[in-house]
Amino acid sequence: MTKDKAALVIKPDIPENESKRMELVNQLQILDTEPDAQLDKITAEAQAWFNVPICLLTIVDTNRQWFKSNVGLDACETSRDVSFCGHAINYDETLYVPDAQEDFRFKTNPLVTGEPHIRFYAGAPLIMKPDLRIGTLCIIDRVPKELDDEQLNKLREFADRIQDLLWQITH
Repeated sequence: MTKDKAALVIKPDIPENESKRMELVNQLQILDTEPDAQLDKITAEAQAWFNVPICLLTIVDTNRQWFKSNVGLDACETSRDVSFCGHAINYDETLYVPDAQEDFRFKTNPLVTGEPHIRFYAGAPLIMKPDLRIGTLCIIDRVPKELDDEQLNKLREFADRIQDLLWQITH
């Protein structure tokens, strides 16, 4: 990416409670761990239910988003500066982007303009403690997509299952 292109990317805001959020991420000791069959099963179920090519369970670290579970993407992490999930952890609600090429935050993002050519994104934050969001369960497509309230609620249900399982695994 050229220096000019990098300047156009809108980086995610850092949460006000970033130090507490990262303290929790580190306490969970989940970063860079081996895949978990139960988490992978939920990620695969979500990918199939939404009929999307990519579904990820992400953990947002200081400078990267790392994929604890990954269906359909040939990567294990990306830079936090270009991550959609870095934006999603700033809110309790699902970040829903029907067409990334039409969204001012993402239209110049290298993950939109290049591989994996994200057009649709929906990421439900993983809220492990009140106001502490460690990552997301997200679904991604290479074509624009609309979700209704029922579908957004279903994504939240999948994320809640992930949260519950993460607590069991890490405690």
